[in-house]
Amino acid sequence: MDTASATRITPEDFRARSAGKKVVILYPWTNYRTLFLAHFVAAGQSNLLYYRINDGQMTLIDWLSGMIEEFERTIGHFGGQTRTALANRVRPSELALALAADLRDCCRDQPVVLFVDEFDRLQFDGDVDAFVRALNHALPDNAQLVVSGRQLTYQPWYDIIASGEGVVLGTEYRANDVIYTVEPRPRPRLEVYALGRGHVLVNGKPVTNWDGALPRNLFFFFMDRPLVTRSEIFATFWPNLPVKEATNVFHVTKRKINERIGVNIDEPGSYDLTRYSGGFYMPSDKLIRYYDVSEFQSAVESAMTAADERVEEELLTRAVNLYKAPFLETTEMPWIAERREQLRLMAAQALIGLGRLNKRRGDDRMALCYFLRAVKEAPEREDIHREVMALHLKLGQVAEAQAHYQQLLKTLRARFGISPSRETQELYTQIQAAV
Repeated sequence: MDTASATRITPEDFRARSAGKKVVILYPWTNYRTLFLAHFVAAGQSNLLYYRINDGQMTLIDWLSGMIEEFERTIGHFGGQTRTALANRVRPSELALALAADLRDCCRDQPVVLFVDEFDRLQFDGDVDAFVRALNHALPDNAQLVVSGRQLTYQPWYDIIASGEGVVLGTEYRANDVIYTVEPRPRPRLEVYALGRGHVLVNGKPVTNWDGALPRNLFFFFMDRPLVTRSEIFATFWPNLPVKEATNVFHVTKRKINERIGVNIDEPGSYDLTRYSGGFYMPSDKLIRYYDVSEFQSAVESAMTAADERVEEELLTRAVNLYKAPFLETTEMPWIAERREQLRLMAAQALIGLGRLNKRRGDDRMALCYFLRAVKEAPEREDIHREVMALHLKLGQVAEAQAHYQQLLKTLRARFGISPSRETQELYTQIQAAV
């Protein structure tokens, strides 16, 4: 399988879509990073600086320190200004200026791409936000930042995409776009709803017996990872088993999945959920798929790049309506918990987007409703708490604004052991003055 057939984008398309963009976001599938590298190598470009953020690197300083150390070891003479800035413990914006200067100097006038893989391992705090925004503005004309990860549909990326300085790639492959098309030779239709407890319909009939938890969990994993390697499957489900044993369990479990699907199909035949090609398991063409998570993500992603406000509102509203409950809310596995968190943040961003749209058009009460829903999904978003407090104040609801500040105070102390920022405290002073 070549990269163009897997991603439905040719190298020429890739270069055309990313040309002139300071930031390229590869989202949402982690496998797409491999395909990007294949595109890059095929293009014959050599000025690629690749760095993968490790498990233990959770802060901005951790990332930059590790990256500069690795680049110095592998390519030499890179990162002098960033290293000095780190040693002087300067502000995130100054670190960004230093890295931009190092990128400018490393290849002179030749194009250079800094590819930071698994960017969402970082904790997205104020330092990371400030750094990315400053780096976006400071990148020299010959440099481009590429990041991959699964938590990239919220700030600061949203503003970068909206400004036209960035582009999102990796969403071209949609296996469920034709769920409602009429075909000359109908195929069985698989409907999967993972936002909530998780239920599955085949030709309108529910799958009620999975023959154990493992086939069900692997089924949802396949649905959520349209391109996945065997090694990734084994690392997720059987990390401690020898490869031979894991392979046996995998094939037995996969056969059970196909049997559970086939029970609800009247026509004879084999209806495999996946097919294997070029090292990847991907959706088979024997079934028409609908997956609510994919529809939800697609709506949020499309809203990010919508040029028309009406279209953006329609897409965000669709996303909010699709997000009925957390992802597989009654099932606990590490990959499910991680995915649940990613989708929660996306749902919060959709609500925030609707809040800001209504605020711009002067509908303060509707904006307040959306912002209140957003902080329930993302109570860590202090900026949205400020939106709520400011709108309460503007609407004359001083007591509600005071109460919300107290709620925020408790949340920040309980979850993060910190106090509200100076900006939030200044807003509270205004609220107190209105009593």
